[in-house]
Amino acid sequence: MAKILVTGGLGYIGSHTVVALQEAGFKVVIVDNLSNASIKVLDGILAITGKLPEFENFDLRDKHKTQQFLKKHEDISGVIHFAASKAVGESVENPLLYYENNVNTLIYLLQELNKKDNANFIFSSSCTVYGQADVMPITEEAPIKQAESPYGNTKQIGEAIIKDTCKANKNVNAIALRYFNPIGAHKSSKIGELPIGVPQNLVPYITQTGAGIREQLSVFGDDYPTTDGTCVRDYIHVVDLANAHLVALQRLLDKENQNNFEVFNLGTGTGSSVLEVIKSFERVSNKNLNYKIVERREGDIVSAFADTKKANSVLGWKAKSTLDDAMDSAWKWQQTL
Repeated sequence: MAKILVTGGLGYIGSHTVVALQEAGFKVVIVDNLSNASIKVLDGILAITGKLPEFENFDLRDKHKTQQFLKKHEDISGVIHFAASKAVGESVENPLLYYENNVNTLIYLLQELNKKDNANFIFSSSCTVYGQADVMPITEEAPIKQAESPYGNTKQIGEAIIKDTCKANKNVNAIALRYFNPIGAHKSSKIGELPIGVPQNLVPYITQTGAGIREQLSVFGDDYPTTDGTCVRDYIHVVDLANAHLVALQRLLDKENQNNFEVFNLGTGTGSSVLEVIKSFERVSNKNLNYKIVERREGDIVSAFADTKKANSVLGWKAKSTLDDAMDSAWKWQQTL
């Protein structure tokens, strides 16, 4: 039973991936500093899987503690690295936090993995590496343009660091998963997206507005060159996304990767506008959402949705859930809070 380190494993995507790993028979150890997660997520993971993962609470920005931890857990077979700050708007306001948290922690992890005879590394990347792509859907060959935000830039820098590390050391095998917009919750409603403070992402803001926690949702701009004037994104169910991490990890463990650095887009292949997401919520909840159109937000791109052919054919993975499936699970999760 291979042991897998999941950094940021009590976060939104991390916790769902821990569930997928444990259900597949892996032993999991989580590192999380709880800056954007709750210790109660461990209870949800236990309730779903019947197994409590090992957990250590520390900050990966502490290089010495990171070194000590990886010496203690020399038997780790793979690392899935989620631990990072992740909000576009916040990164514009506080870029230095994002560069410190997202770049330094990656370097400290790779410095330790670089010493191993065989290291397997899955990187939580993002479609933001493409900036505003010229062509939709976006393939993995799309040019990496100048990032629209410090958050997007940290993902570009992160991929470059991993690629250079793999080029210099063939014992390091890595896959960067560029995902689009994760939404939804586990079907059990035991875990889901749990933003601390005001949500930075669209769907939890929608569900909190539907639940009366937020008075009104602001839709940032209705004058974009899209079907209804609002931004278009590719919204993928978080459980589909978690399963993709499992498939990618297994690819490395089975030594099926063709290169020691590979990249895959993860999305549904379908773009949905902000207003379409709102309508989906209204369908599944039988509620009218209180929202208003406001000015555009700095750092937002017009449209982004994935070409998923590479992940479908090479990984044998495909998103299964619809937008309504994901919104329904997000609403059911919200009602448990």
